[in-house]
Amino acid sequence: MNKTYSIDLSLQPTTFDLWHVCLAGTAAILALTLVVVLLVMVISLARGKKKPAEQAAPAPEPEVKVVEKVVEVEKIVEAPAPEPVVLKEATPDAALQLLSLLQKEARFVDFIKENIGSYSDADIGVAARVVHEGCNNVINEHFKLASVREEQEGSKITLEKGFDASAVRLTGNIVGQAPFTGTLVHKGWRVTDMNLPKLTEGHDAKIIAAAEVEL
Repeated sequence: MNKTYSIDLSLQPTTFDLWHVCLAGTAAILALTLVVVLLVMVISLARGKKKPAEQAAPAPEPEVKVVEKVVEVEKIVEAPAPEPVVLKEATPDAALQLLSLLQKEARFVDFIKENIGSYSDADIGVAARVVHEGCNNVINEHFKLASVREEQEGSKITLEKGFDASAVRLTGNIVGQAPFTGTLVHKGWRVTDMNLPKLTEGHDAKIIAAAEVEL
């Protein structure tokens, strides 16, 4: 005789015995174990990724502190030696020739060497007029002259830095450096052209005026 058994799944246990307690504890332990295993695996994976990254990153170079030591060295610079002054030797022939022309045209040497103490002012004035006229003729015939400065005498002028000291002579209270502002006292003279007669070979230029003998 066959018996049929049926299980009603809708039925719930109404009692909580020792068996159920053991089953619940086992399930809790398994769940906790599973969580721990998962955490260990996650941590291991995280460390595995971090190590290559740390190895790939270059190690920071040690900081090197450079201490600059400034040493002040006093440089002794010797002043440049002044250029030697080149002196031109003047040939006396031209000067002697000019003096000869002044003597010939104006009796210049005679007037200078004459003792005028015994003469009156009127006599000296007459002689000076003759000398002046003769000297003027010699200068105009053999020299061309021009003024060094074009301004009117007595006017205020300014000499800038680097002015030609050979062309302008400073007088009075000279203080400091250029520019200088002062009064033009004299224009100065500059020879622009010169035409002296040529000397014949064997001529003694030292003879300013030949001695005269009347026969």
